[in-house]
Amino acid sequence: QVQLVESGGGLVQAGDSLKLSCAASGRTFSSSTMGWFRQAPGKEREFVASISWSGENTEYTDSVKGRFTISRNNAKNTVYLQMNSLKPEDTAIYYCAATMLNYLATTSVQYNYWGQGTQVTVSS
Repeated sequence: QVQLVESGGGLVQAGDSLKLSCAASGRTFSSSTMGWFRQAPGKEREFVASISWSGENTEYTDSVKGRFTISRNNAKNTVYLQMNSLKPEDTAIYYCAATMLNYLATTSVQYNYWGQGTQVTVSS
């Protein structure tokens, strides 16, 4: 069992940066693949990034490559999403998710545990 709590969202201007954090509880965090998803109003939840249990492997959706960086600190049971050069189209609720699959899952159905989400709003 893994419980997830996101933080770090907020209102920023285009071009600014934000760093999201996801604090996890549960003994299985260090062996879990972690992911970030987002959902904009009226749209389906979409994959943003994922990271392997070791942190050595990552995957990103094309629209955030070069701007977002996912990382994790297993000693702190925390996964991060550094978001740079933010655009208005990045506006969404951002969710942290965990799965016991041992590969970089990129679809929401592959994740078993979810946080409550944190709002990111980027103004133009």
